Amino acid sequence: MIFLKTFFVALVAFEHLYFLILEMFLWTTPKGIKTFGLKSKEFANDTKVLAANQGLYNGFLSAGLIYSIIVKDNNTTIFFLICVIVAGIYGAYSTKKIRLFYVQAIPAIIALIFAVL
Repeated sequence: MIFLKTFFVALVAFEHLYFLILEMFLWTTPKGIKTFGLKSKEFANDTKVLAANQGLYNGFLSAGLIYSIIVKDNNTTIFFLICVIVAGIYGAYSTKKIRLFYVQAIPAIIALIFAVL
């Protein structure tokens, strides 16, 4: 059970580390534009500061989850997983992209289940 919890928490942490890279460093590249379905390279350039800020927040979520694994603090794990779940729900709702819910919130929900068992 501990292995599964650690595995899913690490998965969520590394997902958010990947989001950080996409949003902070690859936003204006063809990979970033395709991943986020951006309208154009010009739109990507106009919004890159906002995306970098969003990427930084994803980095904080990732750091919190990695910290919780290292120090084996289940309360910290639960807190950061709930933050990820709320972000995933709100992101899917506000962008009208249900895929975001499946990519971001579902792995965190699974990890949260293992964290509270």
